[in-house]
Amino acid sequence: MTTILNSFQALAYILAALAFILALAGLSKQTSAARGNTLGIIGMAIALIAAIVVALSGAGSHALTAIGILAVAIVIGAIIGILRARSVQMTEMPQLVAMLHSFVGAAAVLVGFNSFLATPGANTAENAYHLGEVGLAVFIGAVTLTGSIVAFLKLSAKISGKPLTLPGRNAINLIALIICIALIGWLITTRGVEAGLVPLCILTVISLLLGAHLVLAIGGGDMPVVVSMLNSYSGWAAAMAGFTLGNDLLIITGALVGSSGAYLSWIMCKGMNRSFVSVILGGFGGGTTSNSGEAKDYGTHTEITAEETAALLKGAKRVVITPGYGMATAQAQFPVADLARKLQAMGIDVKFGIHPVAGRMPGHMNVLLAEAKVPYDSVYEMDEINDDFGDVDVVLVIGANDTVNPSALTEPDSPIAGMPVLRVWEAERVIAFKRKMGNAGYSGVVNPLFFNDNTDMLLGDAKGSVEAIIAAL
Repeated sequence: MTTILNSFQALAYILAALAFILALAGLSKQTSAARGNTLGIIGMAIALIAAIVVALSGAGSHALTAIGILAVAIVIGAIIGILRARSVQMTEMPQLVAMLHSFVGAAAVLVGFNSFLATPGANTAENAYHLGEVGLAVFIGAVTLTGSIVAFLKLSAKISGKPLTLPGRNAINLIALIICIALIGWLITTRGVEAGLVPLCILTVISLLLGAHLVLAIGGGDMPVVVSMLNSYSGWAAAMAGFTLGNDLLIITGALVGSSGAYLSWIMCKGMNRSFVSVILGGFGGGTTSNSGEAKDYGTHTEITAEETAALLKGAKRVVITPGYGMATAQAQFPVADLARKLQAMGIDVKFGIHPVAGRMPGHMNVLLAEAKVPYDSVYEMDEINDDFGDVDVVLVIGANDTVNPSALTEPDSPIAGMPVLRVWEAERVIAFKRKMGNAGYSGVVNPLFFNDNTDMLLGDAKGSVEAIIAAL
């Protein structure tokens, strides 16, 4: 019976791991993303069933109690998951993802403590290795936990998005890291529960503070990369929990999530001209001067009506739409898609230009446009479309700010200096959709694009403005 069970577990873990790998491959392209998501669900279902079967087989005479506990846990988790999935808005997706990462971190910490209490220090090399795994699981899990909570609070505007610039913050992070490594070393040498709890508890507290400080030190405009990096942290936390539990599938899954999240963060850092190492250390977002551009006089803006915009679009041959978080806030993706289809039916070439960090998380705008049934071949990444703006007649900037801000290229003292942006100002005309003037965007930087001679502001709710343009057309 044991042989059959081990074979079943090994086969299930292999199938689940393959499904996860194929899921990541599918998610790498928009056209195959839905299939990749389905494969991920299948892999997780296989893993969950295998875990339940293995747990029940080892319960012995307590099988009924184990079934009851598992049933209650699954029902509670399913209810919470379904309610959140049905109620969450697309604008709230980034903070939901950040909060989900915190659950992974909390699970890793709890698994570490539970494993330590079950097998405390003893005078064997194998046990010392086990305590090292426990220390790493608690360290990475605690950093992920508080870092994700702070990211959630920033993304949901419950705390300020400005970076916390403590004096010598990099030195503080380095000292905290060294202390954590020393505490793990101390934990390995302990014998018994009482002796080991001292370094383990101190390690937990310092790791929690370190995780919070790492994300507090990062500016709001860079939060998309933070979400991606926390995704990587949660993967490594899961992998360490897998080592602690001796679960091969959890190790594989955690490594896949950790490595893919780190690679995505590296891609996004290139897209924002940021240092990947500084992301890991929580050192970017506040490294520039405090000048946000708000004190500068860029002149006066000019406004345009929806009817005038419609007339302008009728005479255009090439139109590019660059959406941002404001489109998500206004839930304007559906009328924007309708506008694009109407213009294309009139023989106008319409494309969508997407910045790598538009929105509050990687791929946020792509998901919104896919939700509105915008064809994949109409959506272009920044590098694919940036050189074409000089030949574009009209650019519609719908709720974007930092990602189309020319000060990133022209003002070395700007908080977003060096960040590659969509060069929409090179087009013949730019229409910027904005709820009202005076809102400097998530990074707090005023956008001089709004005051350019070839830019007109269409103020008001983006959804209502687009619907008015469609009616005028």
